[in-house]
Amino acid sequence: MSLNLTDITLTYPDGDSRLTALDRVTLDVPAGSVTAVVGPSGSGKSSLLAVAATLITPDHGTVTIDGTSTTGLSRRALTELRRHTIGIVFQQPNLLPSLTAAEQLQVMARIDGRSPAQARTRALELLDAVGLADQAGRRPHQLSGGQRQRVNIARALMNAPRVLLVDEPTSALDHERGAAVIDLLTDLTHRQATATVLVTHDPAHLTAVDQVAEVQDGRLRVPCR
Repeated sequence: MSLNLTDITLTYPDGDSRLTALDRVTLDVPAGSVTAVVGPSGSGKSSLLAVAATLITPDHGTVTIDGTSTTGLSRRALTELRRHTIGIVFQQPNLLPSLTAAEQLQVMARIDGRSPAQARTRALELLDAVGLADQAGRRPHQLSGGQRQRVNIARALMNAPRVLLVDEPTSALDHERGAAVIDLLTDLTHRQATATVLVTHDPAHLTAVDQVAEVQDGRLRVPCR
């Protein structure tokens, strides 16, 4: 259940030329491990995450998930791959205000075709795993920022993804709540054997991860852990 980016180059139009966002990037993320991706703003972190999520097709290189290359897959096939294989935790939870914590998760399973009973069972299991079993019936305005981010993480895990991609999950949280979210992510990664990529600006979180990679001007430095 690993994630492998091999020799990835990504460019964008920039007037009459092209701007290189990623320059021959190679990154291996084993199952059951967390790789933190760090670097200054504009260095290519978001582009790397988008390529890993198959939301952007690189100019060159290969994305391989659990031994399967995404090269040449149709748009529909990529959508199915993301639905069943990739979980994405966005920087802002973006929870639906009218739904309870459990319902936020159940929507994901219903999209995947599971029965209401199966969806609710899975949702309650995950809310328990992130420490929110007693908050299942609460709506977003009744939850703290840290609790909303935990719902966000649980939602990303709803369809048992092999790859978990996390974009700055602690940016709106204080240090204590942020550390708790990182601890939760690392614990869930190890227990559920996902290959997790965590984009972060906060060096305080790096001691909790298995590997650290730094992006500068689109180039990936050899992981320093």
